[in-house]
Amino acid sequence: MRLLCLQENLNKGLSIVSRAVPARTTLPVTQNVLITTDNGKIKLVTTNLEIAISTWVGAQIEDGGSVAVPAKLLSELVSSLPSEQISISNSNNSTGIEINCDKFNSQVNGTNPDDFPPIPTVNADVVATIDSKVFQDAITRVSVAAATDESRPVLTGIKMELDGDNFTLAGADGFRLAVFKGKLLEKISEKYDFILPSRSLQEINRIIVDQDEPITFSVTPSKNQAMFKLSNVEIVTQLVQGTFPNYSQLIPESFQTRTEVPVEEFQRAAKTASVFARDGSGILRLHINSPGNENPEKLSILSRSEEVGENESQIEAKVEGEDSKIAFNSKYLTDVLSVIKEEKVVIETTSPSSPGVIKPLGQENYIHVVMPMFVQW
Repeated sequence: MRLLCLQENLNKGLSIVSRAVPARTTLPVTQNVLITTDNGKIKLVTTNLEIAISTWVGAQIEDGGSVAVPAKLLSELVSSLPSEQISISNSNNSTGIEINCDKFNSQVNGTNPDDFPPIPTVNADVVATIDSKVFQDAITRVSVAAATDESRPVLTGIKMELDGDNFTLAGADGFRLAVFKGKLLEKISEKYDFILPSRSLQEINRIIVDQDEPITFSVTPSKNQAMFKLSNVEIVTQLVQGTFPNYSQLIPESFQTRTEVPVEEFQRAAKTASVFARDGSGILRLHINSPGNENPEKLSILSRSEEVGENESQIEAKVEGEDSKIAFNSKYLTDVLSVIKEEKVVIETTSPSSPGVIKPLGQENYIHVVMPMFVQW
């Protein structure tokens, strides 16, 4: 193998595929990046066996071949080189590579590329196309509710539903639920639903953050793998097997109190209260005063700990309905507020023992349901 490429392009490609390199693994070869020549370009591939990322980098190929070298080491090396042309070569009987750039020369030992795990091929037609910015927003808002506890694997995934020109993402961990509804760029003829690993979606989110082009994806007929594709990046992920909860049954159909507050003020008050909630089971108490009381139309956020102290913040609010009080886990509340970018948020409550609904004001495409905490008032 012998090829020439620009440091900037190779560095960008390595930063993309490094997202799939496992920090710890029982299969050491997966800590390598597979480098091959493919139709006049360099193809970089990494995998952690749940997700595989491939990207193509423009290059001048003088002699084809393939090598597998440590991904982290190569990424650190290339990022430290000057923005000049890089030469990569290896002899036919060597598993390592020689890298030359300006006045820098390096030898990187590798492993047999034949030992690198085969990357699954998703032989299926394109299922749907989504605007990358819309998809990024959907992943950000829903992934906060996905479980990280592997005891219920299906809840570590995010359910995706496709119907006509609509898509829905839903995540739940047993204590909260997030649902986002968006539009596909093209209408599809069939309905689809499957469960994507939340970790895989979050890696996809990091990759598409600077992308303007639409992202297309396809699913195998057996629903065990999915592929997301941009012009120079392919991401193949295993799908989560199991039955996702019927989340529509978890969304309250009515409420007794509706409260509007500025997101920024609410987020600041919740973060401040969380400081005192750490030693108090993470409990934040919300008191909502309806018009006509001593403190009309205000939202009070309280937290207390016998060892640390207590805190109370008040926010001017627009309240419809009755007085209300409810307690939330501080992390769950700050998580949802961190992904709402609109100016105001709506809180819908019924009773201290009923789930609360949090959603952006004027937006019907996102809803977040949080189970209450039972406390002594």
